Amino acid sequence: MTSHKLGNGGLEKRILLLTPRGFCAGVVRAIDVVKIALNLYGAPIYVRKEIVHNRHVVDELRQGGAVFVDELSEVPEGARVIFSAHGVAPAVREEARRRKLEVIDATCPLVTKVHLEAVRFARQGCTIVLIGHKDHDEVVGTLGEAPASTVLVSSMEDVDELQVPDPGRVAYLTQTTLSLDETREIVARLKARFPAIQGPPAQDICYATENRQQAVKAVIPQCQVLLVVGSKNSSNSRRLVEVCQREGIPAYLVDDCSEVDPRWLDGVDTAAVTAGASAPENLVRDLIASLARFGFGRVEEVQVKDEDVRFSLPPELAGHAGLVSIASL
Repeated sequence: MTSHKLGNGGLEKRILLLTPRGFCAGVVRAIDVVKIALNLYGAPIYVRKEIVHNRHVVDELRQGGAVFVDELSEVPEGARVIFSAHGVAPAVREEARRRKLEVIDATCPLVTKVHLEAVRFARQGCTIVLIGHKDHDEVVGTLGEAPASTVLVSSMEDVDELQVPDPGRVAYLTQTTLSLDETREIVARLKARFPAIQGPPAQDICYATENRQQAVKAVIPQCQVLLVVGSKNSSNSRRLVEVCQREGIPAYLVDDCSEVDPRWLDGVDTAAVTAGASAPENLVRDLIASLARFGFGRVEEVQVKDEDVRFSLPPELAGHAGLVSIASL
């Protein structure tokens, strides 16, 4: 843990700056895909849904020439379109082929892993129990792999009410950005109800989601409030807030420093700061600078784990990594 004094804020109040935080490998890859496509082909480049769930990232890419759409019907026939990091259902891929769209797939490889597991379990004749949040883009895509075989659960109550055709042929998968603790509880309940249930060879919750939650847990005994930089529709960012709140410590999700309510800091001597996996580092730095106005002049980096994960570009853009020249987010 290292301490840095910022400006003239003094040392009486401190910020615990968590590491790892911010961009994960899948988000870096997805943003790079849009940047490279814009440099390689020029604007407009269409993107189905938000490339990642962060308002600032989307706004900056939009300014660079990306056109974000909700459905492929909004993309001109034969145009180039990017699928977001959250993945898409097979029906979306089929629609893209039918409309002769030039597809660049920015789906996170860890989401693709869950899709492949769904296909495998469906071929085995299993009922697939998908643990996740209804209407989240990632969940919609995963459900689309085997819709006739998949049921969605989001809580212990959902598990208790679950009925399946054959209790001996059940498997579970999870959204990649869930709370580790809540998911563990739901899986335990599933195993109690369906002793023969199968799961993925390795957990579906991604490394970045796990590491950021573990970092929050590590500082809960030391802080009086947690500020999480991330957008409201970012699942992994919201889980960081919940992890802290479950331990009785106030926690707040902010898109940027402008959303901080000074009342949150009343009586606070130690504030922890982190960022969801789709939040840019410049927003974290802006937040730290703004907190100096409230007397938080001491920053201590708290590193819980190293991250060195990197994902290669999709084949459609292989060999063009050098074209990332738009200013870093």
